[in-house]
Amino acid sequence: MAISASVVSMITLSFITQASESHPNKFILTEDGGSPVLDDSNSLTIGNSGPVLLQDVQLIEKLQRFVRERIPERVMHPRGTGAQGYFISSDDHSQLTTASLFSQKDLKTPVLVRFSSVIHSKGSPETARDPRGFAVKFYTQTGNWDLVGNHLPTFFIRDAIKFPDFTHANKPSPVTNLQDPNRFFDFFSKTPESTQTLTWLFSDTGTPASFRTMDGFGVNTFKFINSEGDIRFVKFHWKSHQGIKNLTSQEAQEIQGKDFSHMTRDLYENIAQGNYPKWDLMVKVIEPKDLKKFDFNIFDDTKQWFDVPEQKLGTLVLDKIPPNFFQYTEMAAYAPSRMIAGIAATPDKMLQGRLFSYADAQMYRLGANYQQLPANKPLVEVNNYHIDGLMNTAELPGEVNYNPSQVKEQKVMTEKDDSDMVRGYLTREEIKQPRNFYQAGILYRSFTPQERTNLVNNLRDALSQVHSEQVKNTMVNYFYLADKEYGQRVGEALGLDPKAYTQDMMGMH
Repeated sequence: MAISASVVSMITLSFITQASESHPNKFILTEDGGSPVLDDSNSLTIGNSGPVLLQDVQLIEKLQRFVRERIPERVMHPRGTGAQGYFISSDDHSQLTTASLFSQKDLKTPVLVRFSSVIHSKGSPETARDPRGFAVKFYTQTGNWDLVGNHLPTFFIRDAIKFPDFTHANKPSPVTNLQDPNRFFDFFSKTPESTQTLTWLFSDTGTPASFRTMDGFGVNTFKFINSEGDIRFVKFHWKSHQGIKNLTSQEAQEIQGKDFSHMTRDLYENIAQGNYPKWDLMVKVIEPKDLKKFDFNIFDDTKQWFDVPEQKLGTLVLDKIPPNFFQYTEMAAYAPSRMIAGIAATPDKMLQGRLFSYADAQMYRLGANYQQLPANKPLVEVNNYHIDGLMNTAELPGEVNYNPSQVKEQKVMTEKDDSDMVRGYLTREEIKQPRNFYQAGILYRSFTPQERTNLVNNLRDALSQVHSEQVKNTMVNYFYLADKEYGQRVGEALGLDPKAYTQDMMGMH
């Protein structure tokens, strides 16, 4: 029997009303069109570890709306510093990848690097505790490649559908316009996979002494593809020649009172003096046949790859201060989707979301033709039919602006493309073997006694501002599940009852 639209509407309204009344502190999540959201924690994938689908309306809508929240300042990485230089390949790495910049020994590739603060605003002090962006644009012989990462090896979440929420929780309150530990620890108390990255952030590593004295990480998992079509999974690591130097909370406060921009000043002064900073680009490589050897999902960006050896690909040298800050820092646009032949994406759920979100954010912020700007323009000739739009300065002569055409023949590359076999049912679910806590424990135990004390004190200072006892106990429980000493020390520093945080409340160890 057919049911009228009005009856369906009444049934739906009744359901939403009853749900709201039975849970007065909850509301029904919907898409912008009003449809209820079925899952707001897991992107739609093909099988448990397959790629994310463009038909996931909730994911796409959240990312689209998120990157359009502010203009013209970047929503993420708003405060940045740019420097130019080159990358020189250490050898012929063609057995690993066809990527042109690694094709021969001593090959030089121009680069533009942007260091940044991830969360804090454009006007924030550079002493603020925050992940530091480490984005490198390679102007290669086969187009631009953007390696966009941070100075921490892991990230806080593993699925891009949570990214707008992660950012909202860490940005200022919509009521007070102040950053509030009550808000971000409320979020993290429901996000156990953040435990390792929070441990990194609240250690002294969260306040690096300078851009020169920090490492960088690609964080996400990528693919290398060679001329035979062989695939290998890789993670990138920028290893500083200057060593690692961080600040304690006290040192950061002392510097902040003297110099609001100590990291930018340090970088520019050293380049001006000819003391050019350098980093080796290291890569960890996993063969597809070895995936089952790992007791976690290697595409999970909240994890590190322990016991996988690194090999050197080349060296980055920064030897030039850009001639115009706005043109080469503010208008520099980076996106993980900007890849070249020989480098490809993986089912990493954060990477899959970033492939869309970053390029979309730059297009919104700078316009459809942002890649014609000097900072973003490839060295190679660009040929396509992406026509018109604001500030289009490309020369596109002739009648033909479409493909295919018998009047104008277009050639396409014949090199092997990425060709994974993907099979599975559409699903929204957390990855298998999440193992949210054990690597945070490994990290804690790797710290010196003084570094552990600094970490505990930093967490105590932040969590003591949280009003909710449940949130504080949950966070300390996560640290306890990572390492008993770690949790006990933070719990004692906060004066919490051990019985409230020593049980496995989430059953996620």
